[in-house]
Amino acid sequence: MRMARLILRDATKRSLLRMRIGIVPPKDPFMNAEALSSWQVWAVLSAVFAALTAIFAKVGVEDINPDLATFIRTVIVLCSFSLILFATGQFTSPGPISTKSWVFLVLSGLGTGASWLCYFRALKLGPATLVAPIDKLSVVLVALFGVVFLGERPSLNGWLGIALIAAGAVLIVIKR
Repeated sequence: MRMARLILRDATKRSLLRMRIGIVPPKDPFMNAEALSSWQVWAVLSAVFAALTAIFAKVGVEDINPDLATFIRTVIVLCSFSLILFATGQFTSPGPISTKSWVFLVLSGLGTGASWLCYFRALKLGPATLVAPIDKLSVVLVALFGVVFLGERPSLNGWLGIALIAAGAVLIVIKR
């Protein structure tokens, strides 16, 4: 935990110093409009942030009730998204939203809440190195649900990857 705080503090100091003295990092070829609209970039960023979330949550839930930790996290997510929407001018009337959209967004929100409650409880009780891989079995379940409910058809390589994810999660939690 101390190491994570030191790394975060040093990175923050470097970023603030660069901003203060006007040093602009060189143009990154991966940070152009085409790259930022790629679903693959966003998926990788999602994985990175999910990994950091597991580590931060494990440390954060050590001394408090996991349900309270989930509530705090939810409030922070809500505030963060509100700020992003206001800052980017997207917090406007979306126009009409269909009943179907409302129903599935509510179901998605309830699923997210249930997932977070279970995830924080698991982190409170077990090591992050075991909880996170089991949690990632959701990837396998998404693939199966996608086939059953959405009619999606993964390729042979897709199925192989899905099987490897499942096998990897199982291997990680098997005791020697």
